[in-house]
Amino acid sequence: MGLNQFSDRNGRHQHENGGGSLNSSEDESYILDNASVASNFSDTTAEDPDDAAALADDQLEEKLSELIDGMAQKSSQGRVNCQEQLVKAFVKKYMPMFIKERYFTICDNIERSLKKGGGAEKAAAAELATVICVQLGNDDSTEEIYKLLKPVLLTMMCDTSVAANIRAKCCTALSNMTFLSGCEIGDVILLMHQLESIFSASYLKGDGGVPNITVETAVLHAAAISAWNLLLTLVNPADIDAVINNEAKRMSLDKLSELLESIHLEVRMSAGEALALIFELGRNYDEAFEEDFAMDISETLKQLATDSHKYRAKKDRKQQRATFRDILQFIENDTVPEIQVKFGKEVLVLDTWTRRKQYEILCNILGPSINIHLTENELLRDIFEIVGPPPTTDIPTYAQSQQERSRKRALNAANNKARTISRGKNRDKRSDF
Repeated sequence: MGLNQFSDRNGRHQHENGGGSLNSSEDESYILDNASVASNFSDTTAEDPDDAAALADDQLEEKLSELIDGMAQKSSQGRVNCQEQLVKAFVKKYMPMFIKERYFTICDNIERSLKKGGGAEKAAAAELATVICVQLGNDDSTEEIYKLLKPVLLTMMCDTSVAANIRAKCCTALSNMTFLSGCEIGDVILLMHQLESIFSASYLKGDGGVPNITVETAVLHAAAISAWNLLLTLVNPADIDAVINNEAKRMSLDKLSELLESIHLEVRMSAGEALALIFELGRNYDEAFEEDFAMDISETLKQLATDSHKYRAKKDRKQQRATFRDILQFIENDTVPEIQVKFGKEVLVLDTWTRRKQYEILCNILGPSINIHLTENELLRDIFEIVGPPPTTDIPTYAQSQQERSRKRALNAANNKARTISRGKNRDKRSDF
């Protein structure tokens, strides 16, 4: 998949407002545009910019707390609205301390929506779960969230009675959460096998024919392959042969290459990406990794890189040719086009298929706001090995002051509890007389 598609969100976060808590356009704008709130406060109530920002932050957190409460309301559409607005807010603002203080309540509501909600509610809940994991990063609570939500996501992902688009959402959410939570490699491999059992329906039939699958099913298979690809980036190069040539499983390079014959663009491109990742990992361990297969597959890749079939849409042909040119160049010459991502005063270099894949999925989650998280989010800086602290001038007041305000709130809560206990004891003593 080319990186020129990574930030094209296609309006993924643009949802219509409906009934429920805090779903008017005025409320949503107020929640998500923290900068304008800060500006209003600075004009009317505070001369110190830091004071204005603190006031705006408090207002933002109050609105977000109301949205969290709204996730438990009776109206299904209201719950969806609250989840979607929380996703928008948490994508645009890095605020892990606020979420950590409330993650149990948030996850309880997400789990309920995944189990009992309709299709739209399940999709919104799965998306929110992923964003929460991005926010909390390396914190222990991320692993707790993963363990809590994995069973229900896995059940829906494998349930053939669930709509294909919801199963696709579950594939994406579960692989993203597995990637972000840093779970054991054994769990990663197991999930890869479960994903492969889904997209294996796109392998060639016993007679060598291409299976006739619907567009909806193709979207599911492409999502499962893409999720498999992400998890592959976590595998040690020394173990790659065991993953793709496991005799107990159907997975093999030959089987993966069959997916290149699919009539569906998304399946072909995801399969091509899988081959590139496999060869990258394999060659990191053994420079002569699968040389014979590389020669055999090159002709198929050349055909896809120069595809001019008129029965394919012009946009699809262009997208496919660009992607498979990069894949072919890597398979034949072991070169990856270097892409530089500038954010603030820093630059991220994407010079491997692994980095490109990881950046892609984070762009799919965060959209244009990924630059904010590359600057402030410790998890993303760790994933991409961005050394050193970010330039302080690039960090907004919100991020700088959030931890200190959380510390003060915790201290005040402890003091209030101590006073309450002390007063209770004094009342007990007075009652003795």
